[in-house]
Amino acid sequence: MSRRALHSRRDFVGALAAVAGGGWLALGARSAGAAAPDNPELSATDMITPEAEKCIEAGLAFLASRQQDDGSFGGGGYSRDVAVAALAGMAFMAGGSTPNRGPYGEHVERCIKYLADNTQDSGYINAPGSGSHGPMYGHGFATLFLAETYGMTRRGDIRDKLSRAVNLICNSQNGEGGWRYQPIRKEADISVTICQIMALRAAKNAGLHVPAEVVEKCTDYVKKSQNADGGFMYMISGGQSAFPRSAAGVVALYSAGIYEGPEVERGLAYVMDYIPAGGGFSRESHYFYGHYYAVQAMWIKGGDFWRRWFPAVRDELIVRQRKDGSWMDSICQEYGTAMACIILQIPNNYLPIFQR
Repeated sequence: MSRRALHSRRDFVGALAAVAGGGWLALGARSAGAAAPDNPELSATDMITPEAEKCIEAGLAFLASRQQDDGSFGGGGYSRDVAVAALAGMAFMAGGSTPNRGPYGEHVERCIKYLADNTQDSGYINAPGSGSHGPMYGHGFATLFLAETYGMTRRGDIRDKLSRAVNLICNSQNGEGGWRYQPIRKEADISVTICQIMALRAAKNAGLHVPAEVVEKCTDYVKKSQNADGGFMYMISGGQSAFPRSAAGVVALYSAGIYEGPEVERGLAYVMDYIPAGGGFSRESHYFYGHYYAVQAMWIKGGDFWRRWFPAVRDELIVRQRKDGSWMDSICQEYGTAMACIILQIPNNYLPIFQR
């Protein structure tokens, strides 16, 4: 089935996604007097060109071919990484597939099973012996994916794992309000912290309890991480700004319910300096991580920010795709491909966590 055919399922998928919608509730919803983001609609058919459509179809087919029987993905040092499985599952769902429904429904279900099978009694989602840059990155992405699937299905087996995973995040927040590589209350950095913030927001959207003090502390941490230039430092002890974590920082503000104000405006201005320009940014480290968050920031902001950013990154990704349908990244090609497919499918507006 082509992805064009999936567009007719928008109402069905949207109805499922609406179950998980609603923001941070009291903390994340816009206040009654707050203005909505500037979001004039541009349809997916306007933004996802025929060339991008072909790239997405090839990318999803590549991911499907690389999934192992146990539901895992990843090669080299990142074999069986839970983050890669979660992101691949989200890439399938961003195209309209849901657990056991749609062309990649079985693959989504296998992602769920893999993450559930590797959720420890403590709630920690981490596959023993798998590769990882930092286990809490994987835990955050895995929790986000489970929250998205739970919001669509209301399955008790998913809720049990998700609830434990959320509790682990809340219980491992450090005194500054953030998180780092391990589930312990020690250090924190903005990059790992945003993974946990998005996971918590998705979980709360799906109806799970997230303590207000956890949200307040992580919001304060994000604000303290912003530099005078609008970008974000890695740790609040100090440091220069950089594109990937600054794009993540803007999304963290959105996820905390801050949609307007000086922090957002300065952050967006900083990120816009890195708009793709014919491949000039391709040598930057953490390319896919940065653009995964940047496209979300521009999608939520809308207006000229979105109209300028998405075609630029879309066209750059089209050029960067390999003949086998994959996108290469230093982590692994499954990771790069999942991230690229998520980025290219943002205009579909299927996944609750990315919805305006």
